[in-house]
Amino acid sequence: MTTLQIDIVSDIACPWCAIGYARLEKAMAALKDDMDIQVEWHAFELNPDPSGDGEPILPALARKYGRSEDEMRANQAQMMEIAKDLGLNFEKLQERYTRNTFDGHRLVKWAGEQGKQTEMKMALFEAYFGRAENVTDTEVLVTCATSVGLDAEEARTVLSSDRYADSVREDEARYQQAGVSAVPAYVVNQKYLISGAQEPDTLIDALREIAQEPE
Repeated sequence: MTTLQIDIVSDIACPWCAIGYARLEKAMAALKDDMDIQVEWHAFELNPDPSGDGEPILPALARKYGRSEDEMRANQAQMMEIAKDLGLNFEKLQERYTRNTFDGHRLVKWAGEQGKQTEMKMALFEAYFGRAENVTDTEVLVTCATSVGLDAEEARTVLSSDRYADSVREDEARYQQAGVSAVPAYVVNQKYLISGAQEPDTLIDALREIAQEPE
C-alpha cells in the first residue's frame, strides 16, 4: 500500500478550505484500499491584523475584491449550497465578522499533539461558518476544544500563554516562501502542490498520479 503525506495549508476563516477538505475526505475514502494518506494542517492567515473587533463579512469582502455587496452575497449563497451538499454547516456564513485566527491556529497545533488536529479544525469551521461565533474569543475557542474531547483548562492555559506562536509563524513563513499565496493548498509528499478546493475526482486522479511517481 502506498503512503502519502498531505500537508494542508489553510485558514479557519476560509470557507473554501472547509469545502476543500470535505472534498478531499471523499477522495481519501475512495482511495482507502490503495493508499494510506496522512494529513497535517498548517496555518495561513487571511486577516493577519489582530486589532479591532472585526467587521461584517459582506462589506469587508466587497471592499477586498472590488465588488458590490449583492455580488458577494450571491457568491456566499452559492458557497452555502455547495457546503450543504457536502454535509457542512455554513448556515451563518453571511452573518459572520472578519476575524483574526492566530489563536485558533495555536489551538490546532496543540490539538495535533493530542491526536485531535482535524477534529479541532472542523470544530472551528463549524463555530465560524455555522454559528458566526467570534473565533478570537477565548471562551469560544475553549468550547470548540471541549467539543472534541480536549481539556478546557489546558486549552485556556495554551491561550493565555504564547505557546505554539512560533510554530504558527514558522508555518506561515515556510509556505509563503514556498509560493503558497492562496488557500487551500495541498502539498503532497513535500513535493507536489495542488491548489484550490478541487473536486473529489480531480483529487483522486492527482493523488493516483503522484502515487505512481518513483521515489
